[in-house]
Amino acid sequence: MVNGDKPLFTPGPLTTSATVKEAMLRDLGSRDHEFIKLIKDIRNGLLCLAGVSQSEGWEAIPMQGSGTFAIESVISSITPPGAKWLVIINGAYGERILKIIERHGIAAEAIRCTENEHPDVAAIDSALAGGGFTNVATVHCETTSGIMNPIADIGAAARRAGCTYFVDSMSAFGGVEFDLAACQADFLVSSANKCVEGVPGFGFALCRRASLEAIEGFARTVSLDLLAQWQALENNGQFRFTPPTHTLLAFARALDELESEGGISARAQRYRANHERCLAGMRAMGFTEYVAPDLQGDIITSFLYPSADFNFDEFYDRLNGKGFVIYPGKVTKADCFRIGHIGHLFPEDTEALLRAIREVSIEMNLFPGGPA
Repeated sequence: MVNGDKPLFTPGPLTTSATVKEAMLRDLGSRDHEFIKLIKDIRNGLLCLAGVSQSEGWEAIPMQGSGTFAIESVISSITPPGAKWLVIINGAYGERILKIIERHGIAAEAIRCTENEHPDVAAIDSALAGGGFTNVATVHCETTSGIMNPIADIGAAARRAGCTYFVDSMSAFGGVEFDLAACQADFLVSSANKCVEGVPGFGFALCRRASLEAIEGFARTVSLDLLAQWQALENNGQFRFTPPTHTLLAFARALDELESEGGISARAQRYRANHERCLAGMRAMGFTEYVAPDLQGDIITSFLYPSADFNFDEFYDRLNGKGFVIYPGKVTKADCFRIGHIGHLFPEDTEALLRAIREVSIEMNLFPGGPA
């Protein structure tokens, strides 16, 4: 890998290209004309990537901090007094959305389903028909398991009920083809260090301008005020507070590289190739995935422990010693570990990982007499 770094088969931070890292090897003033232009280009680039534009009534708002900061920025900024959220949950990141809402003292209810199942849209419709809900939230790719949720169907339900619709597309945006306008999201959030393959330091919200302009006076924080951030960017092109200059330089380069690769469709194809090769190789060794194939995305895959006495920490350490980094599980109802397929990784990297997993499986005798 680049500069001898270990490839990161994780959901982020990710393996990045040498040129993305090199883009950070300069200092640029936050009020410099060049930097202000960079921010404008990034905002326009994000909208272009989503297939929308300012002329069509959309805005891109970068917000410093991790992706969770951006999620809290949206939630704390768009919720009117007396609001009530319906949160669709089938994993840890849906639970995090609910926790943020409740921490701000906002009323909320949840519709939960098993982590390897889709939410029931009929149940969502039924809950919304009961009235009283103003906002709906869901996760696009729930990286707890790797499942892809039906954001367009949920969006249609939210629209029927007249609710503002928020999508956490943290691990999907930039690496999964979908129609932002058609899914009927009012606000969608992702992060620099996911499928666009930048580095950590900021998240961003893609917003319907009409929905954005309607949140005047709703903000519950100062630093995470989404509307104020947009107004500052529109007024003078600057962040309100110190921006992550180096991260933004890296992200601008990452956007260029995504375009050069062929856009989201080409990147999605590479991620799919990584995922398919990983799945075939893991199955051949005797591992079993947690999510059914028709619900599984190409972002990250959860694999069940091969036995009740499987020692993940030893498995992880042995793989790490061979130069590969994977991720522990986060599923609550099953023992799993996760392998990510995104970042600056290619099928040959996946092949190398599989060889290392095969060696470790033999060393740990994970499949006595089995295929490993």
